Amino acid sequence: MSLVENLKESVAYIREVSKLRPRVGITLGSGLSGFVKGVQVEATIPYKDIPHFSPSSVEGHPGNLILGHVGQTPLVILQGRIHFYEGHTMDKVVYPTRVVAQLGIEKLILTNAAGGLDPDMQPGDFMLIRDHINLTGTNPLIGPNISSLGLRFPDMTSAYDKEMVEKAASILRAKKIRHSVGVYCGVTGPTYETAAEVRYLHQIGGHAVGMSTVPENIAAKHMGLRVCGISCISNLATGLSQSAITHDEVKETASRVEKEFIEFLSEFISGL
Repeated sequence: MSLVENLKESVAYIREVSKLRPRVGITLGSGLSGFVKGVQVEATIPYKDIPHFSPSSVEGHPGNLILGHVGQTPLVILQGRIHFYEGHTMDKVVYPTRVVAQLGIEKLILTNAAGGLDPDMQPGDFMLIRDHINLTGTNPLIGPNISSLGLRFPDMTSAYDKEMVEKAASILRAKKIRHSVGVYCGVTGPTYETAAEVRYLHQIGGHAVGMSTVPENIAAKHMGLRVCGISCISNLATGLSQSAITHDEVKETASRVEKEFIEFLSEFISGL
């Protein structure tokens, strides 16, 4: 079967479970899956049940597609993601993004846990992504272009929607939540970066580094979505921190800021 046929089959299965028509999509990154506590859930579908989806194998990524509401806003949530470093092809990594786009959303919010490259950052800060640097060495659009999804050469001038970033920043300011606006560096992982790599990433203009988000953003922009990216700074990157970095630290930081993350994101979505 072709990619387009697979997408149609996935969408058909989801619509059999729920007739809800989402306007906003959210991908929840490492340790951020608790956001669903603030959602009026209509349906929860495990990834393993959806045709052509791949289940996540990483702790902190439950692997559910959730349909529901925040306030009056209908939305679809990808509760956890799959990653390139798990051994998936880029097509598989961005497949859930393409599915939620085909469900009819107009806006997509990509969240992640990331390492801070700025010494002024603290674990638990939020960073709104204004741009990214793709350091994965590949691109999910490599191969024959599927014109029904998007253009052969998508413009990435506004990879992250300025209006959405400004709206999110105003909410964070009003709530007095520590945050910044910066550039996200997307790498493959699964190793955390060396101190030399961290210095390099900062020198080329990066403010945070992580192992996701960039492929999903590219696939979403290819399909004409407006995208907002939000990083939870879970740790300071190697060389800026005095201790070794662990995935447990990432999850612990996300858990600590869960309440304010839920409140902020709920208010943001309600206003979209």
